[in-house]
Amino acid sequence: MSVTSSGTKAPAVSSGLVETARALAEGSARARRLTEEALERIAAAQPVLNAFRIVRTEAALAEADAADRRLAAGERLPLLGVPVAVKDDMDVAGKPTAFGCAGEFPPKTADSEAVRRLRAAGAIVIGKTQTPELGQWPCTEGPAFGDTRNPWNPAYTPGGSSGGSAAAVAAGLVPAALGSDGAGSVRIPAAWTHLVGVKPQRGRISTWPEPESFHGLTVNGVLARSVADAALLLDAASGQHPQDRHRPAARVSAVEAVRRPPGRLRIALSFGMAFTGTPKSLDPEVRSAVERLAGRLESLGHEVVPEDPRYGRIGLTFVPRATGGVRDWASRVPDPGLLDPRTHGAMRTGRILGGLPLRASRRAETLLRRRIGEIFGRFDVVLTPTTATPPLRIGALAGLGAMATDRAMIAACPYAWTWNVLGWPGVNIPAGFTSEGLPLGAQLLGPADSEPLLLSLAAQAEAAEAWTSHWPR
Repeated sequence: MSVTSSGTKAPAVSSGLVETARALAEGSARARRLTEEALERIAAAQPVLNAFRIVRTEAALAEADAADRRLAAGERLPLLGVPVAVKDDMDVAGKPTAFGCAGEFPPKTADSEAVRRLRAAGAIVIGKTQTPELGQWPCTEGPAFGDTRNPWNPAYTPGGSSGGSAAAVAAGLVPAALGSDGAGSVRIPAAWTHLVGVKPQRGRISTWPEPESFHGLTVNGVLARSVADAALLLDAASGQHPQDRHRPAARVSAVEAVRRPPGRLRIALSFGMAFTGTPKSLDPEVRSAVERLAGRLESLGHEVVPEDPRYGRIGLTFVPRATGGVRDWASRVPDPGLLDPRTHGAMRTGRILGGLPLRASRRAETLLRRRIGEIFGRFDVVLTPTTATPPLRIGALAGLGAMATDRAMIAACPYAWTWNVLGWPGVNIPAGFTSEGLPLGAQLLGPADSEPLLLSLAAQAEAAEAWTSHWPR
């Protein structure tokens, strides 16, 4: 049991996704009780962590009762009766999608495709988690909802932009959650909260009702405490809508991949950062943690060799797509006057770069994949830090202008965004802790459709590292 700030006892943290689904299928747990306990945990933690924007209390309980009836009738689905959360950039029928913005948003009339697939797998969507305004920053803070805090130390951010989902899973409020990743927004909060965070191949999980999100930069992904849990949620959410722009060539089974050994791999250990024209450096504690993890992978039989991908000027192709995406989303906000001044700046940049520069940035993707993908002719996986620094303090980016925010953001998080340009998979795994007990992460990066290999390697590392035994106090 844990004790809340008011001194009352909250229910014990949730079991993992695989364990919960198994208990429901075997009849040793009831969806109604699991949902009640999750709601109690959320209510107890909300004043401190502020992980949720919306909690579907009555609807979730009704869905849990229905799940119990289906289970009693012998029906079995991968997540039948399991409570999970989704980020508030995904539509849940009957609820608004504010995406971190202030204002009165109308309720959505239909689920997004990813949410629809979770429901089809039997999951109970218990609520929608916090995200910064239009997912722009690696700190989940804003005047629309306040500050979302890190369960490992509430003085620090859980990261962003899927910070609410990360905080909810790391604190054990729910066993797993969906997030989205446009520049590391699943992997960064996973790194800073000691979670597995999977950014899958572009199109693996549908972004519908967006045919693509942020001009192809943003994909939906998963956060969980174990690789097996992440794989189960990834399989449940995966699949395309008929009108999706991106449809991966290969179908994958993440659950099966986790059960297979990866074989002996050749791994490139990379600390190099893509050019951004802004100052940045790698924190020594982060470097040490990733080097220690590289040593662990060597002890498991893999060959680890220092080598950097040939990033070139990939950053020039990121800005038009990112700011164009902000402009697209901001056009739907009921009251643009409530948006952050930095958002208005991004909208102006998106308007300026929305013609030829945006088209050129999309055309450059094929060349960039060829140039950067050259490393996979010599290596199976690239290992990098997920972030350059430990978690930032709450308020680290508050009150900064647009340029200062960008510089601070790039300095803290220069490693993740390149894989969003390429649309390739990446998996954050826990890499250890700072001397102050704050979580750190490392990325396993691969080429197109490499989720099975990355998850297999991640599962092997988890078995050796036993990171699921560590919980925030």
